[in-house]
Amino acid sequence: MSGGTDIEALRRGQGSSVAVPIVGKLRRICQAERDRWPLWIPVLLGGGVLIYFAFPEEPPFWWGLVLVGITVPLALSAHHKATAFAPGIVLVALLALGFAVGQVRTALVTAPILPKEIGPTEVSGQVLSVVPKGLGVRILLRDLTIERLPLDRTPKQVRLTHRGKGELPRPGDNITVLAKLRPPPPPAAPGAYDFSRDAFFKGIGGVGFTLGPTHMTSADTLQPGDSGYADLWRIWWSELRNSIAARVRHALAGDNGALAAALITGQRGALSEGAIQNMRDSGLAHLLAISGLHMGLVAGLFFFGLRALLALIPAVALTHPIKKWAAAAAILGAFGYLCLAGSSTPTQRAFVMVSLVMVAVLLDRRALSLRLVALAAMAILIVSPESLLSPGFQMSFAAVTALISAYEALALRRRETWQDRHWGTRFGYYVAGVALTSVIAMVATAPFAAFHFNRLAAFGLVANLVAVPLTAFWIMPWALVAMLLMPLGLEGLGLQPMGWGLSLLLTVAKEVASWPNAVLSVGAMPASAVVSIAFGGLWLCLWKTSWRFAGLAPVFLGLLLAATARPPDVLVSGEGKLMAIRGSGELFLSTRRSKRFDADIWARRTGSMPSGPWPATGQALGGLLRCDTLGCLHSRGQDTVAFLFDERALQEDCKLARVVISRFPLGRRACPDPEIKIGRFDLWANGAHALWLSEDRAAVRTVAEDQGHRPWSLWVRRGLGPSGVWE
Repeated sequence: MSGGTDIEALRRGQGSSVAVPIVGKLRRICQAERDRWPLWIPVLLGGGVLIYFAFPEEPPFWWGLVLVGITVPLALSAHHKATAFAPGIVLVALLALGFAVGQVRTALVTAPILPKEIGPTEVSGQVLSVVPKGLGVRILLRDLTIERLPLDRTPKQVRLTHRGKGELPRPGDNITVLAKLRPPPPPAAPGAYDFSRDAFFKGIGGVGFTLGPTHMTSADTLQPGDSGYADLWRIWWSELRNSIAARVRHALAGDNGALAAALITGQRGALSEGAIQNMRDSGLAHLLAISGLHMGLVAGLFFFGLRALLALIPAVALTHPIKKWAAAAAILGAFGYLCLAGSSTPTQRAFVMVSLVMVAVLLDRRALSLRLVALAAMAILIVSPESLLSPGFQMSFAAVTALISAYEALALRRRETWQDRHWGTRFGYYVAGVALTSVIAMVATAPFAAFHFNRLAAFGLVANLVAVPLTAFWIMPWALVAMLLMPLGLEGLGLQPMGWGLSLLLTVAKEVASWPNAVLSVGAMPASAVVSIAFGGLWLCLWKTSWRFAGLAPVFLGLLLAATARPPDVLVSGEGKLMAIRGSGELFLSTRRSKRFDADIWARRTGSMPSGPWPATGQALGGLLRCDTLGCLHSRGQDTVAFLFDERALQEDCKLARVVISRFPLGRRACPDPEIKIGRFDLWANGAHALWLSEDRAAVRTVAEDQGHRPWSLWVRRGLGPSGVWE
């Protein structure tokens, strides 16, 4: 039958004679890769989630349900009948499922968001968590009452920064405090990190700071709120987390204690800014995120420790499945660590993977590593699809997928070279293995680090060669000893030796960070670049035959898109308080006193050194910027950009400039000549602006356009329609 079909195809002409071998080869490849197909399920789910978040407007809720209702039954039917269209239908069904999961999650977490800044005003609520941050603490409140704010417009939760003296509130306390509140801030620039979206999915509808002491009343009996008993669970673990962190910091002073608390409880706020910066610049920041290394060590210590103890009792070891008992204990220990560390995305991924490994032990099954990664990714995407957009999810899964794929390919060779070797040779192999692991993880995570943080640690390999073994074989085992002894009040016996290792770790970070050119600045890359690189990397890692190397093409395409991306020439903050002009290697800021956070983000995203301020009167940038008391004119080639601070500059500067940026409102008839006009209302309605100047025409991109008309966006919050006009 198939032979007759091939003959008929050959008779159709030369084109078909070429196509038939290609189709046959693709069919053979697909058959050889059949066991790898399930690994693409979370990738397609993630693709559907990405499509949902890429929509410029919130799609109608019924879209996802209808798509799933149509495509999933078709996919099941096509898969059962093994038709030629089955792969395509399954692909569409998984994309639709991811799209629907994103919609459902958004609908479930939607809650009121403050439309504007309010206060000083009296805020009352119950404390969900208290986290150290710099010189103060961050307090998360639920069950809110905000003075002069209707109940139907009151956020579900708000986060307050408190720097007042006196007794601090504890999780579960009811407090009343005078505070200033504002909506969660939008991105500082188009394409930058969107805290407002992150806050939306965490249920935080406002942020602010306290203006005085907190008045507390301890709750004798905690009652479930809008989120049921989930909040009570969070409060209990938050109180335990704070208690353990305080005892750790009491036993170990300074950054040693703060770092120990970070590794045990996930609370990093007590670390000094210098220590955090050194960890970042040396490529050791991943140790601060409770992820696979920490979770694997905790579970492994529980598993092997309990199994070794039970093996010392012959009556138990010979008559009971102590290996399975140890596996069950490891799952419970890992779950406790997950809750204690705050359940971040990397921690969730690590817990799911560790649990599946232990479940395989319980069922006498051999776990397939990449399938574990796929199952962990599916679980997280279904529960919290917004995690896909976070650096934690992307870097965590990129590292673990690349490492497992690489070591799968090297597994046979590694077994052959490890056996019957001298201990010195084995140690050399171990060092080489740590180095190879660090290189693979760094290469896999580098695109995402560049995309989100615009920086790369040049000497991360050197630092990790010391830090990873130190953490694995000294720091974390002593941390577990300290936790086991803490109920007896003897945690110091474990924390003191742990502190010696932490001191060495901080010394290594400080030394490596001080080396010349330890940090490489990388300008912002377009989202299309990182998507292309991610897809190419997945193609390389998830397939096993030689056609995996076709993934190099999208990787190179993504690198090309990143290399050719051009930073904006002009940036303006959403309030117009900060403006910047990009020159050769520098970002010339209008002021160095206000909006420092925004200025830092702008400098990193443009790959420039910040400088400034602009002159009150006179010239700068080699005469390209001319300022007076009414405003400034910036000339670049044939283009002139006018920055207007006073309405008296309108008449003259509007005739000279191609682009006009004003801190005051520009009416419809005011300044009719320029190609682009950006006034105070435009900045208020659309957030920060980025401009690219060229000979043909200038291009503008705004935060509101990037966010789209979504529940967390500027336009929705301020009552504006999709075009930035009043609804």
